[in-house]
Amino acid sequence: MEIFSVLSEPSLVAVAVTALCFLFALFSLLRSYSLPRRFTPPRKHHCDCASNSDSAAPYLNGGAAQMLQPSPVPAPAPLAERRTGSSMMEELVPEITTHALSYLDYPSLCRLSMTNSSMRKAANDDNAWKALYHKDFTLEQDSVTPTNGWKAYYAATRAIVNINTEFFNIVRDKSLPAMSRFWLNADYVKCIHASGELFSGYNAVMQSWQIVFNWEQGLNFQVRDVRARVLTDMAWVTMKTYVDMDTGPFNMTNVFEFHNGRWYMVHHHSSVMNGEVDHQIVHG
Repeated sequence: MEIFSVLSEPSLVAVAVTALCFLFALFSLLRSYSLPRRFTPPRKHHCDCASNSDSAAPYLNGGAAQMLQPSPVPAPAPLAERRTGSSMMEELVPEITTHALSYLDYPSLCRLSMTNSSMRKAANDDNAWKALYHKDFTLEQDSVTPTNGWKAYYAATRAIVNINTEFFNIVRDKSLPAMSRFWLNADYVKCIHASGELFSGYNAVMQSWQIVFNWEQGLNFQVRDVRARVLTDMAWVTMKTYVDMDTGPFNMTNVFEFHNGRWYMVHHHSSVMNGEVDHQIVHG
């Protein structure tokens, strides 16, 4: 109080104004240092990284990202891009897998399905069985959509092709008992040999095969161009058979019906494509 009493009133005013100016200058100085720190580029750079999928990816699992503050809400742009990339992989991998499996045959594909769950899923892929069907049988049925999928359709077609092969084995062996079991015992079954003669009914068909088997000439031939079509309870197979490769082939059609859990032949038709053929070869 003694100090203030010594100073005159003008001196006190000058001291007060000087103090205010000093405080104002100090405040300005502090403000100039604080503003750059508040709007520093690193914070802006951090936002750019979060919105850029190319630069954000290396930091997703730590590393330099640990030095940055984690964003509480993931940026939508990189998630959308990552989701698109995942979908592309899901579409690409099955195509590559199907192409690789197309080089396998039927037994190998079946064995592959028994290795593990991943291979079983790949081996049961419908596109793989469709590719295998076209490779082993025919491309004519590309537009077919099997009710139970291509794997079941392949199995049914292979069963019919095997049964058709059994028919030719019976003919080579000249086994009338086996042929009688091979045909359906019904009055509507029919057989047309290459001679053009029609036999209708089970008994007449069996008599026609007895005549064929009585020929002394061996019935050895080659089967080519086999085509099969399978429905629920009916199937037919077309093919060309060569008794002598120097002469024209026979066109053959075999029709089967499914009864009591197995396939039976109900129709056989053989015809000569061209040229004159000896009577014995015709019956072959």
